[in-house]
Amino acid sequence: MAGTILVTGGTGYIGGEVIDQLLAKGYAVHTTVRNKAKSEPRLRERWPDAGDRLKVFQADLMSDEGWAEANAGCDAVAHVASPFPLGVPKDKDELVVPAREGTLRALRFAQAAGITRFVQTSSAAAIAYGHPEKDHFDHTDWTNLDAGVPPYIESKTVAERAARDWVADNAPDMVFCSVNPVAVFGPVYNDDLSTSIELVKKIIDGSIPLIPNMGISVTDVRDVAKTHVLAIEAPAEKIRGERLPTAVKFLWIREMAEVIRQRAPDLAGKVPKKPMPDWLVGILALFMPEMKQIKPELGNVRDVSGKHTEEVLGFQFISAEQTLEETARSLVERGIVKI
Repeated sequence: MAGTILVTGGTGYIGGEVIDQLLAKGYAVHTTVRNKAKSEPRLRERWPDAGDRLKVFQADLMSDEGWAEANAGCDAVAHVASPFPLGVPKDKDELVVPAREGTLRALRFAQAAGITRFVQTSSAAAIAYGHPEKDHFDHTDWTNLDAGVPPYIESKTVAERAARDWVADNAPDMVFCSVNPVAVFGPVYNDDLSTSIELVKKIIDGSIPLIPNMGISVTDVRDVAKTHVLAIEAPAEKIRGERLPTAVKFLWIREMAEVIRQRAPDLAGKVPKKPMPDWLVGILALFMPEMKQIKPELGNVRDVSGKHTEEVLGFQFISAEQTLEETARSLVERGIVKI
């Protein structure tokens, strides 16, 4: 299948990789950005040979302007754009409302343009929270908002629920599915780093002198993008309504540091070895937004399975160890981390 695909959020880490894989397979791509004048030169620099196969449109999650033009002539949508802060907002609606309304706006304009295939980038945040009694999760699990969860977690859960409800009520013939990544790592293209990549950067540049007692499930950005592309291409009966977690392995941060030491010893001079006491995380959380996010996760296991996605789409994820090594090497090769 070759055609034209709308990828929202084209300057983002996942969005950029989706565009990269689509262009490599011969698709034409429309992409939305918040500021075309600022973003289009960066996109053209990354894909200098794309020419008319890449068209850039200015469209914001909270405004109708630009969405009709972006959807015109497209065969499917990969809706990747969503707010993702480094810190915790004072008002949760700064995240929840744009995530929900932006998704519904993208769906409405896709339907108006006659598009019948829509892949939403959701998150494991919509799967693995609000269940203190559980530590293993899969595509059938949903985050329990009644348990009280951070704003980002709530935003992804609300947006996916809203999208599924809207499709059921307004576009029952639309082939809709969600991709639910865990923490996304992998090679980087520029220094506009995602929250997950910032963690690896801090591990290898000495910013984290001690290792907090927390862990995360790992996925590779190339696998996240591949899941989107295959979901666009898969037979409707195979993909309709699916939830597709991308996750290969749960690792404690101390294990991530050890992977880098073993697989990239030339980059490991500043990689921490000693643990950070939980009480110190609590103190640092008073004035460091990233530590405020870490504090509730201390000691928690949220191991999300991606086996269902591998089985539905018929491919095997890149190992967590390879992903972490290539993330670290990419940061150095791009000059983002000096060793």
